[in-house]
Amino acid sequence: MEPLFKTYQLKNGIRLIHKPNQSEVAHFGLIVHTGTRDELQEEHGLAHFMEHMFFKGTPKRSAYQIISRLEDAGGEINAYTTKEETALYATILKQDYKKAIELIQDIFLHSKFPEKEREKETEVILNEIQNYEDSPSELIFDRAEEMLFPNHSIGRNILGSKESLLKFRNGSMEKFQLENYSTEEIVLASVGNIPFEQIQYAAEKYFSGIPHKSRLRKNVHPEASVGKKITEKRNTFQKHCMLVGKAYSLPDQRRLQLYLLNNILGGPGMNSRLNLALRERRGYSYSAESHYAPYTDTGVMMIYFSCDGDRFKKSLQVTREEINKLRTKLLTDSRLINARKQLVGQLAISSENNEHLMLTMGKSYLLFNRVDSLDTIRKKLNDITSTQLRDTANEILHPENLNMLIFE
Repeated sequence: MEPLFKTYQLKNGIRLIHKPNQSEVAHFGLIVHTGTRDELQEEHGLAHFMEHMFFKGTPKRSAYQIISRLEDAGGEINAYTTKEETALYATILKQDYKKAIELIQDIFLHSKFPEKEREKETEVILNEIQNYEDSPSELIFDRAEEMLFPNHSIGRNILGSKESLLKFRNGSMEKFQLENYSTEEIVLASVGNIPFEQIQYAAEKYFSGIPHKSRLRKNVHPEASVGKKITEKRNTFQKHCMLVGKAYSLPDQRRLQLYLLNNILGGPGMNSRLNLALRERRGYSYSAESHYAPYTDTGVMMIYFSCDGDRFKKSLQVTREEINKLRTKLLTDSRLINARKQLVGQLAISSENNEHLMLTMGKSYLLFNRVDSLDTIRKKLNDITSTQLRDTANEILHPENLNMLIFE
């Protein structure tokens, strides 16, 4: 039986993963295991700033030519930065996939980071920061991580600050690349109706010339600070509340248990316990949700709701009651079966988005050197018991292990 994913490794350590399909549209991305957690204190926001600057010129292309290279062919190029990774990726008609690969290679390896563009992009990101600070429902997530990891870069927001952005000078980005970008931690990911041999050839042509390089900086394990309560005056129309605590890391075997538990408590489904309890039954809150974010050596669990001030105490009480139910009561067999089906269904639907599939399989290959099929995930979920979910809830959602952050 032919494997779902085809893989290859260049001599310099860069890995390639490809999933063939029958679409006229192809997707290609480069993911490097470097993000904002790799920044020094004076580099706060630099990883995200570099993501912007990758599009500002190379020796062979101006910023306009970079943007137009794929846009003129009906495609698009984009990028993102997280706490632990940076990605450059493109969507293009399958006959133009070589353009995408060559363009991403050019901007990743040969960006000039011109001073004039640096000054303009600083203003762009400062506006981005201001827009973000005007949205308390988004800002509270960053502030909660800062509260949980107050003395570590993984707790800092991705965008940086006005003070840090204005300190970046020529050489800052080159130094960051030199010390953090490792060929052993780069994955090229592809989804499309393209023979794998052609993808291999293009990867060799454009990326094999990069000398093998290991990471120079070493990550420091973040220590979590829990059991705190902070109220910030934000003059918001509603109150916003976040309960946040330390969670399982990516390599932890209990990670899937927490994914399932999070989905039950406050996942994207309208039938999540928080949404049913706070919105559907009582009408207390428009937004009630939970999120689990695993990192390579730690993780974050967040439980969020917003409501009118006069309903805050009742909303908090209901939220705590729902958490306590998961900590004290076992799920019935039927509810556990439905919860498993729901998560598998959500994963299956998201995998129909080929751009999303390309990025998620690339990240999985980057971190684990494998990509689990949907059948494999289903089998793992079927092994999870109600007792394991209750134990996970007791460890991760115990009140003593959670901070509380309130915007009012």
